[in-house]
Amino acid sequence: MNHGNQGTTSLAGGTTDPVTVETPAVRAPDDRYGGTGFDVALLLLRLILATTIGAHGLIKVFGFLGGPGLSSFAHVLHGYGFTRGITLLSWVTGLTEVGASVMLVLGLVTPLAAAGVLGVQLSVVWAKHGGGFFEGAGTGFEFELTLAVIALVLLLAGSGRLSLDARTPWGRRPLSFGLAGLLVAILASIVINVAF
Repeated sequence: MNHGNQGTTSLAGGTTDPVTVETPAVRAPDDRYGGTGFDVALLLLRLILATTIGAHGLIKVFGFLGGPGLSSFAHVLHGYGFTRGITLLSWVTGLTEVGASVMLVLGLVTPLAAAGVLGVQLSVVWAKHGGGFFEGAGTGFEFELTLAVIALVLLLAGSGRLSLDARTPWGRRPLSFGLAGLLVAILASIVINVAF
């Protein structure tokens, strides 16, 4: 309770009694996410990442958008040096991308979605790192690294107030959940590159 100025009033009989005048507490604006501009920026990052990753997942698994489908993606993975369980890895990669894209659009369980995208992209960067940085004949990893950085930003900053996560524990404290998601993404990437 915020007490304002105290004044005195005269009561019958000439005595004075202090009167407390209460002023309403001023609420600070909710700047947990840095304001509306920051929320819009996070929404735009979520949408561009979701669109890009979702399209790639649909191309890889289902052959949508004129894509070659699962068998060709398995061939691509083999070219990156993956030799075991390629069909399973193809499905896991594609479905992770499609599922994460839906979650990112909605801003729903964003730490999980961003960690999934980050894990996939780190695996690709790891697999392609010997081919040079710039994309060319499918050997560079600049594109995947860019997607990984966007996923990392969303992982650590959260989805913002323009999301279904806004009032969840991970929406209110994105950094702590984001660091846990980062650890999961790194471990998943290591497991994928070692196991497959």
